[in-house]
This record gives sequence, C-alpha cells and structure tokens, in this order.
Amino acid sequence: MSGPDKPKVIGEEWSDERVKSFLAIDPYDKTLNPDFHALLKAYQAMRAEDFERFIGFFREAGRNLNAVNERGETILDLISQHRRSVDYAEALKKAGAKQAAAASH
Repeated sequence: MSGPDKPKVIGEEWSDERVKSFLAIDPYDKTLNPDFHALLKAYQAMRAEDFERFIGFFREAGRNLNAVNERGETILDLISQHRRSVDYAEALKKAGAKQAAAASH
C-alpha cells in the first residue's frame, strides 16, 4: 500500500534483493534500450551507495554500462548534467562507464 497515509522512508537501507530487482525492469516502449532504461530507473530511485551496489550486480549480469538512449547518450552523459549526481557519476566511472563520445572510440 502506498499513498499519503503511508509515510515515505528516507535513507532506508535497501537489501541486495531490492537492489537487484531493478535488473528486471523493462521499458514499456520496446524501442528503448533495456540496459539504459534499467540504469536510469535505478539512478532515479536509489541513493548513491545503493546505485553503486546495483552497478556491480548489473555488470555481473553481463549488462552494458555504455548503452545509449534514443539521443545517443550514455547514462554517464545524462548523470553528468546533474549538479548533485557527482557520487553517481564517480561510481559509474569507477566501474568503467564512458561518456558517448568516449564510448564510440
């Protein structure tokens, strides 16, 4: 149950199972890259620490950290545009993610 009667929990510790559940997120629009979509949804929902754990599970599953969206951007391109996302971008870089211009070389 969710809604106004259920308080939002900030800073809640996520289990590995909850973090891994984002691996199963598929885009409604089948033209979207499923790897990019899963990374985007994880970024939008998770704290930086949980996102870094997700990246590890994502790579273990053989998924592509450099997948692009319909504009040719990687998740690192997108996240790098957000001032408060330095920790997320650093976690991606540490895992080997590239920006689109670098990923194409």
